Amino acid sequence: MLGALFVILSTLFSIYQGVVVRNATNEIVELIARHAQVDSMKFIVFGVTLLGLALSSGFFLFLMRQTIIVMSRHIEFDQKNEMYAHYQTLDASFYKNNSTGDLMNRISEDVGKVRMYTGPAIMYLINTFATVVIVLVFMLKINWQLSLLVFAPLPFLSFVIYKVSDLINKRSTLVQQELSKLTSHAQETFSAIRVIKAYAREKHYIKELDSLNENFKKQNLRLAIVEAFFQPVMVLMIGVSVIATVWYGGRLVINHTIEPGNITEFILYVYKLTWPFASLGWVTSLVQRASASQTRINEFLKTKSTIINTPEFKQRIEGEIEFKNVGFIYADSKIEALKNLNLKIGKGKTIGIKGQIGAGKSTFANLVTRLYDVTSGEIYVDGQPIKKYDLFELRKSIGYVPQEVFLFSDTIRNNIGFSTGGSYTEQEIIQAAKDAGVYENIMTFPEGFDTVVGERGITLSGGQKQRISIARAIISKPQILIFDDCLSAVDVETEELILNNLKSIMKDKTSIIISHRDSALRYADEIVEF
Repeated sequence: MLGALFVILSTLFSIYQGVVVRNATNEIVELIARHAQVDSMKFIVFGVTLLGLALSSGFFLFLMRQTIIVMSRHIEFDQKNEMYAHYQTLDASFYKNNSTGDLMNRISEDVGKVRMYTGPAIMYLINTFATVVIVLVFMLKINWQLSLLVFAPLPFLSFVIYKVSDLINKRSTLVQQELSKLTSHAQETFSAIRVIKAYAREKHYIKELDSLNENFKKQNLRLAIVEAFFQPVMVLMIGVSVIATVWYGGRLVINHTIEPGNITEFILYVYKLTWPFASLGWVTSLVQRASASQTRINEFLKTKSTIINTPEFKQRIEGEIEFKNVGFIYADSKIEALKNLNLKIGKGKTIGIKGQIGAGKSTFANLVTRLYDVTSGEIYVDGQPIKKYDLFELRKSIGYVPQEVFLFSDTIRNNIGFSTGGSYTEQEIIQAAKDAGVYENIMTFPEGFDTVVGERGITLSGGQKQRISIARAIISKPQILIFDDCLSAVDVETEELILNNLKSIMKDKTSIIISHRDSALRYADEIVEF
């Protein structure tokens, strides 16, 4: 409401300049007609009045933008936080079915389009309404026929601008799509540069990028052609209104119906009205895009996680795990990963799991951590259904080393200490690195634990990434340890070193070692084949 008031005041001071210009023009015409001496003080007053009106209009324009645009930024801030927080609550199946690019697009591009509606679109709608009403009042007081003539081309201008804006929007979307392809190709090339060089495929990827770049250029040129129409159309419509004002206004002046100053006043009003009417087409386009974007945002916000956290107790987990007639089918692919699985792992026991690819070993680990819930049967932890435990407490009690290692673009120290939430000592970091058999490798780096790994740990070898991931899992001293084929990238000697170090760590802890190598399972109390 306050923003609307500032819009009206800014518009009023801006439009009233036309009255001052009219009076100044009439004064000049009268002086010329009478060949009288110029009263400089009178024109100084006109100039100061115009300056004061301009400053007042600018001041309220500033307040208007501070109110409406800042409000839209706060809405954008809240909406992004809400979406990001909601993303964190969604389960693994959601991320499996939705691409990272789409998630990023909804939290950035779609939220940005909604902000354009809650900020600029609303601001220009209020400005257009206020300007048209105030100008119409001023113009109709002078002459209604001239007013209608001046207004006549403006609706057509709005329609043309709407069509041009719509075409610009469509072609901008195509440009963004080509840019996404170009960026994705470049990103993938940089990430896989070692593989590309190993197979001498540089020329192939250069050619592919050249083709994508060519398409990007073509879409940009098509967009530039449409954008080139925008300004000329506006200038043409302004010109038509000005010519009509001068032609018909001149006739009215000759007939003594209006004063000469009214012509300059009307011309000023034409320029005041042009952008509000032109913005109607642009604002309509903004509203349409915001509506589509809000629908996409709501679609995700209404998505609920299939993993429901309804804890009945938060007691400390001791580590006994039991699978009773557990079956699991992936919802998207309908693949049955587990069927009637019965398995009991005693507290403090180490169990080895082996099997062929696709036998359900990783699915087993995902069910223990409740990244997925069972399709049938029940999992018990310490004799209680796993769903009765607080989800976050359950996962804090588990040290999980996944098959696909993920390292953040951060220091090695922060990657290892990630599972502790940042509450770790230097000695704990060093000990975890030693136990994981990666300490010596880290110390060969010039910056040691402060070495920043590249994206997804690309600057490290596969074995180094796996061992850092192991260090991350054991530093928080969890009660349950899950190693999902995490020694596949290390040699036999390093494997022996790591397993020897882990023996003392796994003591009195429930440990699950998943591997296709028999050597990695030699310290298991029991081996189960899937």
